[in-house]
Amino acid sequence: MSIRNLHLMFAPRSVAVIGASDRSGSVGATVFRNMREGGFSGPIYALNRRHRTVMGERAYADVAQLPQTPDLAVIATPPPTLPGLIRALGERGTRAAVVITGGVARARDDQGNSIVQAMRDAARPYLLRILGPNCVGLLVPGIGLNASFAHTTADAGGIAFVSQSGGLTTAVLDSAKLRGIGFSHFISLGDAADVDFGDVIDYLASDPQTRAILLYAESIGAARKFMSASRAAARNKPVLVVKAGRAPEGARAAASHTGALAGADDVYDAALRRAGMLRVNTIQELFDTVQTLARAQPVAGKCLAIMTNGGGPAVMAADALSLAGGTLAALSPQTIARLDAALPVTWSHGNPVDIVGDASTPRYVAALSALLDDDACDAVLFIYVPTAITVAQEIARACAPLAKGKRVLACWLGVDAVAHARRFFEAAGIPCYDTPEQAVAAFLQLANYQRNQQLLMEIPPSMSADFTSDVAAARAAVTEALAAGRAWLSEREARRVLAAYRIPVVRTQSAANVDDAVNVAAQIGFPVALKIDSPQVTHKSDVGGVALNLANAEEVRHAAQAMARRLTERAPHATLAGFTVQEMIVRPNAVETIAGAAVDSVFGPVMLFGQGGVAVEVVADRAMALPPLNLTLAADLISRTRVSKLLQGYRDRPPVKRGAVELALVQLSQLMVDIADIAEIDINPLLADEKGVIALDARIRVTPAAQRGSDRLAIRPYPNELGERVNIAGRDLVLRPIRPEDAPAHARFLDQVDAQDLQMRFFHAVRTITGTQLARFTQIDYDREMAFIASADDGTPHAQTLGVVRTIANPDNTEAEFAILVRSDLKGRGLGTRLMQKIIAYSRARGTGALTAITLRNNDGMLALARECGFALQAGDEPGVVALRLKLQDAAPPA
Repeated sequence: MSIRNLHLMFAPRSVAVIGASDRSGSVGATVFRNMREGGFSGPIYALNRRHRTVMGERAYADVAQLPQTPDLAVIATPPPTLPGLIRALGERGTRAAVVITGGVARARDDQGNSIVQAMRDAARPYLLRILGPNCVGLLVPGIGLNASFAHTTADAGGIAFVSQSGGLTTAVLDSAKLRGIGFSHFISLGDAADVDFGDVIDYLASDPQTRAILLYAESIGAARKFMSASRAAARNKPVLVVKAGRAPEGARAAASHTGALAGADDVYDAALRRAGMLRVNTIQELFDTVQTLARAQPVAGKCLAIMTNGGGPAVMAADALSLAGGTLAALSPQTIARLDAALPVTWSHGNPVDIVGDASTPRYVAALSALLDDDACDAVLFIYVPTAITVAQEIARACAPLAKGKRVLACWLGVDAVAHARRFFEAAGIPCYDTPEQAVAAFLQLANYQRNQQLLMEIPPSMSADFTSDVAAARAAVTEALAAGRAWLSEREARRVLAAYRIPVVRTQSAANVDDAVNVAAQIGFPVALKIDSPQVTHKSDVGGVALNLANAEEVRHAAQAMARRLTERAPHATLAGFTVQEMIVRPNAVETIAGAAVDSVFGPVMLFGQGGVAVEVVADRAMALPPLNLTLAADLISRTRVSKLLQGYRDRPPVKRGAVELALVQLSQLMVDIADIAEIDINPLLADEKGVIALDARIRVTPAAQRGSDRLAIRPYPNELGERVNIAGRDLVLRPIRPEDAPAHARFLDQVDAQDLQMRFFHAVRTITGTQLARFTQIDYDREMAFIASADDGTPHAQTLGVVRTIANPDNTEAEFAILVRSDLKGRGLGTRLMQKIIAYSRARGTGALTAITLRNNDGMLALARECGFALQAGDEPGVVALRLKLQDAAPPA
């Protein structure tokens, strides 16, 4: 991901409109007029090859004639002109362009080369960033920038809206103006030849004017970049997304149950959830939800208390809650007692709390107070129905102070009768809704957002500590199949792979023919299960290739002969390689589940869990998640399925050993992380009961992987392999990559750094470090950005951070900029040198071309450290600054 030069795109000091025109209705005329009328304070230049003036302003024939280099160019000229214009702008020094021109994706030059690629090639030497082509443009209302051909302007505000759809962009502008919604940025991505969702999200994450980021997405590319940017942004501010294309594009042929169940929209849903984003269904819901998040208090779960003076609306709210996956809070006996004392005997004596239609103001206050004090209530929905007996405004005036700053949502039914009352609540910051259903939807969005925020903090390691695995044995089975030219592992090979990752498997032996099957069955012991072994048959039951509970040799012989006949009749193209004989597992309390994994074309490996068995695709009970998983993420994956209720036990069925199911998913996730040649895994059924889990059947498809290791994962695991223990000046320390949970220790570390040292590090006086800055320091993607801390790590939450070194590489990894900071009282003890050695070795191993930095000329400590580590020093571009540079790929490591 790269935000390089995006500040010139989103906060330019000067703008050139190339293709500016006087022709009414043309894109060039609209863009130039919008720029002139938007209130932009910097110079605006018109470029037109044929005319010397445009709209009364001087026009320039080409880029070279401009009186100064524009920060931003907005281009609305035919596709063939684009590569040359981008090259001319780059040569002139412009580093950002918005290309509005449409029809570029299929355009070719005279030699048949792609115009889009030629445009990219022209921009690359100059790191010139391109928004578009085929976009509406860009608006930044706070600085009066309207570099678009939108038909209206946008008001200034704290919401950034980023859209792939140009048509939707203009429609949203209209709707937002009517609702009084303002924007920090309004960005149309178009075809995203260069700047994409990942780049824009990463930029907006650190933008102080942006309080929330809203996205409309139709497709996503560069999954690792998108996920890294989204996760970083979502830790700082709400990121909401409408992802179009929920309905399947059509059934795709899939050889495994997992492949058939892993729909594209399910994968997107899993990715957005894991990124800490909140997915909504409509643009209306997008803006409603962001306003809810701005007003409402965080909620911990989905247990809602409903209080009302009218039974009907409460029933509607309860129905909406149940249908959407929420639950009515179970009121404590103490709460019931308080309500009994305050309410008439005719109250509902449960949740929803109907305080009866003639409820007075004291009754409202008593009921609301009791519910707010009940820890079982994650939030309270306050519903008021107008009556001739009560005065809404008096009730609002009394209840608003109680509800302010608490987990309360309100539904004031009616319009004129409740208008003043509603304003009291809104002034207190309490979110208000027109209908019970809207209020319930808002509550559940709050709960989902909080859940996603919790999952966001989970960063599983690249190597799980929850079990040990025999990676070599599993890889050998996969290599054996690939060497033989087979796409599917045999049942014996699949069992070897699962066993290597400590996933329990049923005792199974292969048999070459009918007689062999009888003998093997006798060795295993009756009863047994018998299955055909045919390379061409994926689902054995489809051809009658499974027989269970065979009690003796004669039954085995008869079943094997019948299977062979059925295979010939039902699948004449298939060959019979033999049979597999399994111990017959008798576990009467077991629940059939499915655990699997597949490789998505965008997000890479994805995990699946749900209800298993032969009807798995008919039942279609599944949830998906992106690996790597840990036990917390595995538990969340299980909880999102219907079968999870069966796992809790029912009637005389004891609860399943849930930890064993979670561990099996972590083991399967680790397998997908370790062995890139696995394309699909299907364990169906994975039996689960009070004793644990056992895999009865498994299918594994393999194919030579284009990417290996964590590179194919959308989320890079925490690189625990990069940690090491060292002794510096007689003190045992840990050098390791930083983690999000290091934020409190990092804040304490920065507090212990002298003001002068902070000024040397940040080039200006630092009074306080904001929460957003702290999140950016501790929440990184471990890919293009890395930070190593030196920690006196004693395993407690209060471990001390003593120093930190970090790098951020450019898009091509030719350079990475570094920064280092050591606690002021520990300088001169060798800690800085050790941290520098660590980051140099890491960057060299990653293939980075050079490490660079700038430092103040009077920063004697940094200059001495740089010389010690072999950096070349030269005067910087600005007075008082020294540039540091260390070539990595042709330089020997420092001693």
